[in-house]
Amino acid sequence: MTQVPREVIWLVTFALVEAAVIDGWKLRVPNWLTFHLAAGGVAFCAWYAGVPGLVWSLQGLALGLAVLMPLYLIGGMGAGDVKLFAGVGAWVGPAMIVQAFVVSAIVGGIMAVAMVMWSGEYARHWAMFQTITHEILTIRNPSKLSAIAAERKPTMKLLPYGIPLAVGSIAYFAWTGLGA
Repeated sequence: MTQVPREVIWLVTFALVEAAVIDGWKLRVPNWLTFHLAAGGVAFCAWYAGVPGLVWSLQGLALGLAVLMPLYLIGGMGAGDVKLFAGVGAWVGPAMIVQAFVVSAIVGGIMAVAMVMWSGEYARHWAMFQTITHEILTIRNPSKLSAIAAERKPTMKLLPYGIPLAVGSIAYFAWTGLGA
């Protein structure tokens, strides 16, 4: 199933906007949204294209999960963001989820830089970036990195990553004309 129906793109866009609003408000993406998104994508693709559609959807789901899982494992992202992107992958498949991930990562980077600039605390954020990079390169144990990140979390300004995932994915859909 390489051709994604326009209505699917609109449904996914709506779910992404809903997730971004909730994440921006509560700093979490709820399970009721992510699980229904994933299950709906798998069920629809299986119904729409049979076994090949089911396989394609599961590949998109797994890839959506896999691209964000490393950040989650070291405490750099919430589980809701990872599950959200897996749900998107279930609807749009493996190729499209990778491209949406690239755009979302760029958007996330731009938003993070904007947050640093807005705060005016350049030296503090640069020191934090260096510390986190050093920890990742030297500790290499995801559970220890996650524990360190959890300790640091209350002192940090957090970026609700559902927002860059939504903006980046929707921008990718629009740029490629998928929703038109």
